[in-house]
Amino acid sequence: MERTWLNSYPEGIPAEINPEHYNSLIDIIEQSSERFTDRTAYISMDKGLSFTEIERQSRYFASYLQNHLGLGVGDKVALMMPNCLQYPIALFGTLRAGCCVVNVNPLYTPRELKHQMIDSGATTIVIIENFANTLEKVLPDTPIKNIVMTGLGDLLGLVKGTIVNAVVKHIKKMVPAYKLPQPEPFKRAIAIGSSLEYVRPDVKGSDLAFLQYTGGTTGVAKGAMLTHRNMVSNLEQVSAWLDPSIEYGKELIVTALPLYHIFALTANALTFYKYGGTNLLITNPRDMPGFVKELGKYQVTVLTGVNTLFNGLLNTTGFADLDFSQFKFSLGGGMAVQRAVAEKWQKVTSSPLLEAYGLTECCPAVTINPASSDNEYNGSIGLPIPSTDCRVVDEEGNEVPVGESGELQVRGPQVMAGYYNRADATAEVMRGEWFLTGDMAKVDEQGYFRIVDRKKDMILVSGFNVYPNEIENVIAMLDQVLEVAAIGQEDERCGEIVKVYIVKKDPSLTTDEVIAHCRENLTGYKVPKMVEFRDELPKTNVGKILRRELREENNKALSV
Repeated sequence: MERTWLNSYPEGIPAEINPEHYNSLIDIIEQSSERFTDRTAYISMDKGLSFTEIERQSRYFASYLQNHLGLGVGDKVALMMPNCLQYPIALFGTLRAGCCVVNVNPLYTPRELKHQMIDSGATTIVIIENFANTLEKVLPDTPIKNIVMTGLGDLLGLVKGTIVNAVVKHIKKMVPAYKLPQPEPFKRAIAIGSSLEYVRPDVKGSDLAFLQYTGGTTGVAKGAMLTHRNMVSNLEQVSAWLDPSIEYGKELIVTALPLYHIFALTANALTFYKYGGTNLLITNPRDMPGFVKELGKYQVTVLTGVNTLFNGLLNTTGFADLDFSQFKFSLGGGMAVQRAVAEKWQKVTSSPLLEAYGLTECCPAVTINPASSDNEYNGSIGLPIPSTDCRVVDEEGNEVPVGESGELQVRGPQVMAGYYNRADATAEVMRGEWFLTGDMAKVDEQGYFRIVDRKKDMILVSGFNVYPNEIENVIAMLDQVLEVAAIGQEDERCGEIVKVYIVKKDPSLTTDEVIAHCRENLTGYKVPKMVEFRDELPKTNVGKILRRELREENNKALSV
């Protein structure tokens, strides 16, 4: 394939990276820890831990896993925590022990947790006590043998930690009663490991670093096998892309998305540890006033998030008054960044909101817009990052001409080794080295890719393809709209019609105003035929709007 997009690369970015630059993620962790020593690596609730402290405590935790629990290369360790200081210590410690990290959403139901533990074969779990009740309900049916337990305030210092844990347990009642067999306190595990000798394991690039689960919103959750080589490659690719804009040892990145999600895991926890940056952990980003207050304490340089998070901040009192003088750029992923949000973000912060694209199966980065401070929103997901090939194909697998839509396929060293114990599911998404994303896209003459929509979300109106992203972008232009989602509703005459769900910013907004606005900006068959106002829209744990849930709810209501 002719890689025409190489001609559009920003100056100074190489076309290729070396996937073997590091033998494993352990190299990156250890080298950054040694290089940046006293610099603050992570901050949570005003408590900071330096690179030296993270190195020491993660080494102790690795030693605990190796010597006390007898775990080694390939053994699965589940991490079930929100953004707190314990997470990077457990993350790096697990990797340094040679074990495979199985990230778990703390908000999982017992059914979801049971499935993931059985499917992954995890024998050890590190869990925050707020969710111990969930584990208790399924523990006998899982392979879990070792439980390491922690409280939210455990690493915040004696006085503050005690207060935080007391408030969480007794005032906010956020820790339901539970009964688990001899859970090991996290701090005790660290203490035990400190007295045992850590032995650096022989980890190869082909060894699993993560079993990162995906697909739970569309079916049975599958574990994407991400090797050390996969992850190292993606870190090298992202670093090559950001090097012209990022300064080693000087950045402060806001980590509001959960670290157990692949976006924040790679973009924040790993990439900025490699850069010697400081991760400001936001435990509860849904508390927007509290989030804004936290941002006001620091000189932030980079922020990652999803469209709903950026939109929420823009609509929170006090955000526009923050000091954005050190802001370099913000990076949006997980869902489409809407033009209205990106343009307002640029106006308020005087820095760009850049859109990137990735998938769990790709560690996740595939394409990124150039990280230039003067880069404006262009509606694209950017250019393929180094050593990454992208192509757009039709139903027969033939590449389509520039400007035409088709399925986006990806090839590169960051593409997963497959789905764990699911050869059939792997075969469905792999064509040789090419990964089939399931996303509809097109590429322009400059090599910039644009996501049109998910295949499954496409609405078919009288034979015409209608993409929800386009409808949502148009409606989001209305100042009175806070959030919007578009779905297809079955219709005898047209096959499907467009229905939209809207959360108002201005209570005076009417259906007629929405329809009139759409008629001015959309061709007739794309104009919504139904408008429903809601107080909120269903979302995933990272804030991505769940169109599927809206479709199912709507179909159920129609069948009654």
